[in-house]
Amino acid sequence: MMKLTLGHSPDPDDAFMFYALAASKIPTGDYEFEHILQDIQTLNERAGREELDITAVSIHAYAYLSDRYALLSSGASMGDNYGPMLVSLSPVSREDLTSKVIAVPGIQTSAYLALQLYLGGKGGEAFQFIVVPFDQIFEALKEGRADVGLIIHEGQLTYAREGFHLVEDLGVWWHRETGGLPLPLGGNAIRRSLGEERIREISTILRQSILYGLEHRQAGVRHALPLGRGLDESDADRFIGMYVNELTVDYGDRGRKAVTAFLSRAAEHGLIPAMPEIIFY
Repeated sequence: MMKLTLGHSPDPDDAFMFYALAASKIPTGDYEFEHILQDIQTLNERAGREELDITAVSIHAYAYLSDRYALLSSGASMGDNYGPMLVSLSPVSREDLTSKVIAVPGIQTSAYLALQLYLGGKGGEAFQFIVVPFDQIFEALKEGRADVGLIIHEGQLTYAREGFHLVEDLGVWWHRETGGLPLPLGGNAIRRSLGEERIREISTILRQSILYGLEHRQAGVRHALPLGRGLDESDADRFIGMYVNELTVDYGDRGRKAVTAFLSRAAEHGLIPAMPEIIFY
């Protein structure tokens, strides 16, 4: 058996995606997977040090990883006319954002890159921000440490009941801006040094895990529910449906175009060093 480290976020969508692996519901051949649950910014940083064999990464971070990692064709998290949100305790206009302190979940997250593009392709020096773990952004706003929060994960469903106003849904903005493309947020990346034959075998196993979850949805949702941070089963099912769907099984032509558009725009504005080589296994 070859033991592989598999990093993913402690969130309902990732837990659902890897339910079949975690619960030994599908055969894994000659591979054994060690699940490592950490927030996406930490996973991005660990991938930068090539510490993980397979890991969820932000599409933004992939621009810095493509020489060592390839993207798997399954495992994408795409915001299809929805996505990371800017929220505040009182109404804030788009024009006022550059004078506000924005709490962001990490500077290598796709949400942060989308924010930069939303603000006209300006780098982080053009606005004030603080980095806050994604699950502490509401708290940072309530404590007055920031004026606006850039929220990801289940906060997209719970912000209103927490008393926040929506400033902008960046997934809606991107969909409008690109004529209907989804906003590429995360993907599964794999170390190129494993070799093409192993990469393809592992890719098949991970896709089977996603398909198993979709085919056994109720069991998968219940498995993922403990990571829902206040979501009931209905909301958890809704959230999982937003980020584990046909685009997760395979990017498809539309998803591939979205990744290319997202990173090429970032490169044009100098927000990433260069347009990376993108290979989907």
